[in-house]
Amino acid sequence: MSSNTPMNIFDIAGRAMSAQLVRLNATASNMANAGNVTGTAGEAYRAIKPVFESVTDTPGVSTVKVRNVVTTSAEPTKRHDPNHPLADANGDVWEAAVDGNAELIDMIETARMYQNNVQVLNTAKSLMMETIRIGK
Repeated sequence: MSSNTPMNIFDIAGRAMSAQLVRLNATASNMANAGNVTGTAGEAYRAIKPVFESVTDTPGVSTVKVRNVVTTSAEPTKRHDPNHPLADANGDVWEAAVDGNAELIDMIETARMYQNNVQVLNTAKSLMMETIRIGK
């Protein structure tokens, strides 16, 4: 972290939630493009995935950030469909390189991780409120 103040529970959970939001957006983009076809393999959509990096502020205090978003190396699928308007000279079209089942699993996992961090924030808030109540 660039400032001199150490990260607190809200910073840590907030960063984790931001990273999971990037992951969910990538999954949504992949799902939106699943089944799209083009006339060439080079134009076909390929799934994208975020790359996470661990960030350690001080020993024992660590969180995550998104280093970048990369395109997967999965190859599009060639399908013979001579009646499709995008078909090439051989009558082939190329389907997006997206595994819909894997994307659904990724979406569920991402949503659960996001919800876990929401629960961390709610628990921290409840503990702080209880501490304030005890102090009165």
